[in-house]
Amino acid sequence: MMNSFLFAEGIDVQNWTYILVGITFALYIGIAIWSRAGSTKEFYVAGGGVSPLANGMATAADWMSAASFISMAGIISFSGYDGAVYLMGWTGGYVLLALLLAPYLRKFGKFTVPDFIGDRYYSKTARLVAVFCALLVSFTYVAGQMRGVGIVFSRFLEVDINTGVIIGMIIVLFYAVLGGMKGITYTQVAQYCVLIFAFMVPAIFISIQMTGNPIPQLGFGSTLADGSGTYLLDKLDGLSTQLGFNEYTEGSKTTIDVFAITLALMVGTAGLPHVIVRFFTVKRVKDARKSAGLALLLIVILYTTAPAVSVFARTNLIETVSNQPYADAPEWFKKWETTGLISFTDKNNDGLIKYVANESQNELIVDRDIMVLANPEIAKLPNWVIALVAAGGLAAALSTAAGLLLVISASVSHDLVKKIIKPDISEKGELIAARLSAVGAVCVSGYFGINPPGFVAAVVALAFGLAAASFFPAIILGIFYKRMNKEGAIAGMIVGITAMLLYMIKYKLGWFDAELPDKSAWWFGISPEGFGTVAMVLNFVVSFVVMKFTKSPPEDVQEIVENIRIPSGAGEAVNH
Repeated sequence: MMNSFLFAEGIDVQNWTYILVGITFALYIGIAIWSRAGSTKEFYVAGGGVSPLANGMATAADWMSAASFISMAGIISFSGYDGAVYLMGWTGGYVLLALLLAPYLRKFGKFTVPDFIGDRYYSKTARLVAVFCALLVSFTYVAGQMRGVGIVFSRFLEVDINTGVIIGMIIVLFYAVLGGMKGITYTQVAQYCVLIFAFMVPAIFISIQMTGNPIPQLGFGSTLADGSGTYLLDKLDGLSTQLGFNEYTEGSKTTIDVFAITLALMVGTAGLPHVIVRFFTVKRVKDARKSAGLALLLIVILYTTAPAVSVFARTNLIETVSNQPYADAPEWFKKWETTGLISFTDKNNDGLIKYVANESQNELIVDRDIMVLANPEIAKLPNWVIALVAAGGLAAALSTAAGLLLVISASVSHDLVKKIIKPDISEKGELIAARLSAVGAVCVSGYFGINPPGFVAAVVALAFGLAAASFFPAIILGIFYKRMNKEGAIAGMIVGITAMLLYMIKYKLGWFDAELPDKSAWWFGISPEGFGTVAMVLNFVVSFVVMKFTKSPPEDVQEIVENIRIPSGAGEAVNH
């Protein structure tokens, strides 16, 4: 036993990564071959026969993307208290989706958002607008996932980020195109197991190392294991203020921006097409509710651990490199330097790494996306744990990327080709169209992964803003307000998505200005990540105003809206 342990320790990080990533990739590909789709129903909704537990695990994996695994803890590491908006928004949004929308959409019987909007608003134009919005949201989101894949490969397999993105594209393409939703569902069950194990193992190790408490959620609020009696958060507050940063436990965002970002993330979640489609893979509405509840429990494990990982990583980073001689920088620092995701510029030529809040004096640039991945290395954990995190990061990114690619291919083949361009297409023809559109989607998403507009969580947050601005009002009014007509919904979606796009382009990408405008130029003090809330309100207002001046929906549509709100079996109970 001891010999095998020593042998394991003798394997370096790169070889461990090859072993663990190789095993997990072989597993994903094997599942895709075993569960390959033979019909459009299997390709789009896995044949509708997935168990609530499997669907709950697949939903959790679909939901916990590279942004959750790699980038969320990185954002919280650097933003401290301000980073809590991502935790609140994403978790609250999932609850909103599970309770308020999923069961009704499942009962309506449409497995894509454009399909729901096209039928509920009895309009090909509404369907076309929804297809455009679905593609925009999905491509923005998938760019973040591909970027995450590239980051993992660049460090642990020692290839550049672009090559890493291409490798990830090939793997996703294989099991998404071959297996469709059926292959993706069972692959995501495996990916959930990999990603949660990979996230929790180093968190438990480091929690014991720093505080003596094996439960990370309790560890980051505990006293240090050195016997000083100092609380870990107090120590991090002290380290932060010494370097000129705000106290870690204090926020700097305005209340209105915190509210706007949290709400945009919440309602954006409720409009995310790749999560909504998961509720069509189970047999009954009751199973959809069950799988939603199970997914929430499985998601909570990672989301309650992320703040602890953030604190561990930030504390270790500051203590390991701040004011240390560059010549004596640890091995992990040198290896991450080669990826370009951490860089040191000796501005005063004293040979020390000066890490401070003052930009003119700061000599260390750290990409937020490396914090979770570098955390086990900084804490000097065993090589197999470091490689395990790499496998987990890839599982998180690939699982969500696959779900998004399916939404893109379904939007093109089902909602565009089948419902608008060629209604008489055969099932075989539609399946071919779905697979071809998935190939095209992988190529486009790969381009955005190589040329991303920002770090992973920021890109993903913008996708949520786009979903909030376009889909949420149309879906919520489509379910709960029978008087909402096609003119109102179409006008609302167009105004909402346009407002969000223009704000994003101006204040996030800086296309309209010589340089990116600063925070003082933001409307109402709301950041681009939070502007989805304003765009959503605009969508609601325009929808209602236009509806008032146009005719009501047909009676049969109003009747459908009435019926989807009646619980299944209610009629039988009354008759009995």
